[in-house]
Amino acid sequence: MRIIRYTQKNYHSAIKKLDRRPAPPAGVEAIVKDILADVEARGDRALIELSNRFDGAKFASAKDLRVGEAELAAAEDAVDAETKKAIAASRKNVIAFAKRSLRKDWCGKNAQGAEVGERYLPFERVGIYVPGGSAPLVSTSNMTVCLAAAAGCPEIVVMTPPGRGGEVNPALLYALKEAGATEIYKVGGAQGMAGMSIGTKTIKPVVKVYGPGNSFVVEAKRQLFGVVAVDLLPGPSEVVTLADSSGKAKFIAADMLAQAEHGGDSTMGFVTDCEKLLAAVQAEVKSQIKTLGRQAQLKRAIKEGAWCVLVEKLEDGVSLVNAFAPEHLSLITRREKTILPKITTSGAIFIGNYSPVAVGDFLAGPSHELPTGGAGKSFPGLTVDMFQRRTSIVRLGQESIRKSAAIVEAFARVEGLDAHGRSASIRLE
Repeated sequence: MRIIRYTQKNYHSAIKKLDRRPAPPAGVEAIVKDILADVEARGDRALIELSNRFDGAKFASAKDLRVGEAELAAAEDAVDAETKKAIAASRKNVIAFAKRSLRKDWCGKNAQGAEVGERYLPFERVGIYVPGGSAPLVSTSNMTVCLAAAAGCPEIVVMTPPGRGGEVNPALLYALKEAGATEIYKVGGAQGMAGMSIGTKTIKPVVKVYGPGNSFVVEAKRQLFGVVAVDLLPGPSEVVTLADSSGKAKFIAADMLAQAEHGGDSTMGFVTDCEKLLAAVQAEVKSQIKTLGRQAQLKRAIKEGAWCVLVEKLEDGVSLVNAFAPEHLSLITRREKTILPKITTSGAIFIGNYSPVAVGDFLAGPSHELPTGGAGKSFPGLTVDMFQRRTSIVRLGQESIRKSAAIVEAFARVEGLDAHGRSASIRLE
């Protein structure tokens, strides 16, 4: 865990090194390019061979790629009642939040009396990637598929990687079905993203893709942009806590360790103006880590991705946070009304000592698919309106065209487009 204090000589250069740009690891770009080309050239056969090679799936034919009704029924039977209850509670909150966020049609009149408005329609066929590697991200099914269902998308295609032997975690399958997935394929990695974006004999292509994934999945989305629309490019997970002396060390440490569970490429940051709290958080991390599973992963993640910064005043921490643009920000301060409005780039903000990021991951309501790698400076997190296609509406009558024609003709003269002007004035003859 790196410790940076405002009193040290290299403070500003050390802070600058915390900034980062989202870029694929060395070699990933070329590998993904080859995978996409292979899927485009060989379709289902490429998906079968790549799944068998990378995931040990042992698929024999294209029909093995899709999860069938019998498999879904078996998954439902295998999931215990407590898990089903948790999935349902999460789904209820996510759908309620999404419905409040839906963009709605509207209509009004401009200054010339023309009827103008917007219409929002769901995309006809969308593709969602749900990770399922070391940990089946059951929650991601709700945080993505539920939004597509709430938007009214009639065809919701899901790609998720299979385990050895070609199986998918039953709880994940159950959650996907309950969320509204209409097709589920056991294909992961860049090949899964390619399968639903480019299409094969078995899989009809989608119009837009969504969802988080590893570096290969994210790079595939990057390379496929233009072939298909994409939501955002979420990379390794991040949390930063900004706290004054009111912060509780054991809670802050617990959030950092929860983030570390995502893997060694995750980021766990802590920014404070309180030296005593800084020391207490360090001690709590060392103490709590001994009580948790995934010891090797947690220790590596903390060593490689954790950092703490002591700032002179909390406002300096605000500037650091805005420059870093963390995926998740935990804000703990007695001066919430002053500090909160100054936070501008975080993907999601969790306020107070009793707002763990994990509640946002699983239950709160907003989607947990959020911008990382500094992308929060320009990208929002996943929202339900990203599943809607916007169309503008314009209607003029005789009176409104009369009031509009002269203005159109003025623009036409300036731009040297006389046919544009004529198309308006001819309606007055």
